[in-house]
Amino acid sequence: MSTGVHVPEYQQDCELVAGEDLARSPAFWLAHVLMAMGKYEEPAERYDVDAAEFDGVVDRLSDPEEPWPVFRVGCGGGHTVHTVYVNWEDGSSVDFFVRHPAWGRLGHLGQCGADAAGPGLAWTELLALARGVPEGGEGLTDPSERLLLLLPLLGDADLPGEARDTVARVLAHCGIRAEAAGDLAAVLLEGQDPVGGPRWSVADGSPVAVCSSPYSPRRVPLALGISADRAEALAAVLGGPRPAA
Repeated sequence: MSTGVHVPEYQQDCELVAGEDLARSPAFWLAHVLMAMGKYEEPAERYDVDAAEFDGVVDRLSDPEEPWPVFRVGCGGGHTVHTVYVNWEDGSSVDFFVRHPAWGRLGHLGQCGADAAGPGLAWTELLALARGVPEGGEGLTDPSERLLLLLPLLGDADLPGEARDTVARVLAHCGIRAEAAGDLAAVLLEGQDPVGGPRWSVADGSPVAVCSSPYSPRRVPLALGISADRAEALAAVLGGPRPAA
């Protein structure tokens, strides 16, 4: 049974509800990656996902008459990444942010939709968040599900050669037909440009990496203004230090 979610710093006139119950089927995972990553033309049947179930998930994720679904990734040290399906009458989007109850603010990772903002994660950060499952954490606890949930935030010119195989394995684990998972992984990773793509580095005296893309909310350190020790804790959750700019 879905329960209400309260995020005090998320200033929206809306009702939020835990969406993790929706994430139990391959139809959800296919709908999420295709909708959030702008690949909606991909046919559901190709991936052994029932078309009617897929359409039902899409309808729920985009219904302005229902509470907005929230999917949570607990990250240790009290940090939680939230993915919110935002549904106004005149448009929809997906918001991604990280929260710590001691901050008094949100760390905005990105947004998918008409007013897209991103990228929000480097590859190493995506892996760190997917694998860093704390004991007793709320929300999604399966590393593959966590990676797929946050995959739309990825933007990294230094994507390793094994990234496609990693995403393909995660898709298959979440119920996508294994024989087609590699092709879908390639579709989802299109645009990861090794020449002109976003690069990540530490700068401005913060341990939290910043992104070179002019469209990323992470052009400045994530959760800018938190104390130095809290920034160190956030950097650790994101995979630790990286080379300075």
